[in-house]
Amino acid sequence: MTDKLRAIGPGLLMAGLVAMAAQFLSDHYGAPAMLMAILLGIPFQFLSTEPRTSAGIQFASRMVLRIGVALLGVRVSIDLFANIGPAFAAVIAVSVVATIFAGIFSASVFGRDRAFGFLAGGAVAICGASAALAIAAFLPKHDKSETDLTFVVVTVTVASTIAMILYPILATAMGMDVNQAGIFLGGTIHDVAQVVGAGFSMSDETGDVATLVKLFRVTMLAPVVFIGALFFRSSAQHGVRPPLLPGFVLGFFALVLLNSLHDIPPIVGDGLGQISRACLLTAVAAVGMKTSVQELRKVGGTSVAMIGALTVFLAALVAAGIFLFSA
Repeated sequence: MTDKLRAIGPGLLMAGLVAMAAQFLSDHYGAPAMLMAILLGIPFQFLSTEPRTSAGIQFASRMVLRIGVALLGVRVSIDLFANIGPAFAAVIAVSVVATIFAGIFSASVFGRDRAFGFLAGGAVAICGASAALAIAAFLPKHDKSETDLTFVVVTVTVASTIAMILYPILATAMGMDVNQAGIFLGGTIHDVAQVVGAGFSMSDETGDVATLVKLFRVTMLAPVVFIGALFFRSSAQHGVRPPLLPGFVLGFFALVLLNSLHDIPPIVGDGLGQISRACLLTAVAAVGMKTSVQELRKVGGTSVAMIGALTVFLAALVAAGIFLFSA
């Protein structure tokens, strides 16, 4: 155990320091924490090949990530379904699934494979950087896996920030009431922080509804990861197949169940939620530290266009569903 800690300690500490710097920028200047973590991590890419720090950075990008995703379960419960209402819950669920399939089947149009389409579609549809990290954990690995993940995290976070500014204006222009606007913002903006920012910029009621809908989308992360792992496991040709049910998905489900039964005290839930965010931020920083700028440039503008198209597709589906069931 001591040898293991010595091996991972320096790299894990560096990833943690980068995450802390990103959180500082977010707290004091309003910058998106996930975006800052990955951008601040990229200049330290040389540390991922340094023997003293490489093991810790790898540990942060994998094990710390899984812990963070599992702990997301303390933020959601079965009660979300009842609070949103079956019709609008169905709209959000169908929109999420349709966006993921759109990513998979449109990938070839943009010159990418289906694994990248699943990664991009899942990130746009569910919860931005957190979903991208969770989905990347079971996708087939290749020499550009880390670059693709970094690219998706950066692009989706930027798109989410733009949506945070534009979507409240769009919701007002479409004549949405406070409830409809909350459903629209929570059902379309990628990252939780930007959903909160956009929702409460309109009104407290809109902010509450938007946050609730966003957390409902987060509940879809576990089944999507499970089904995706099954698909890529069955299609794997060589090498080690991903596990049938990743351990962090089991952890997520267990915490959702406990939270639904109200067995998690609020103070414990809040603490675990903070730990989850810290883990995810550290994992994102580690991913940035494993990314080469030269490789990132090779991803291409078509991938940006793909994520932009998926973002518009999701917004159009959710808006159409809102007006359909509000008529």
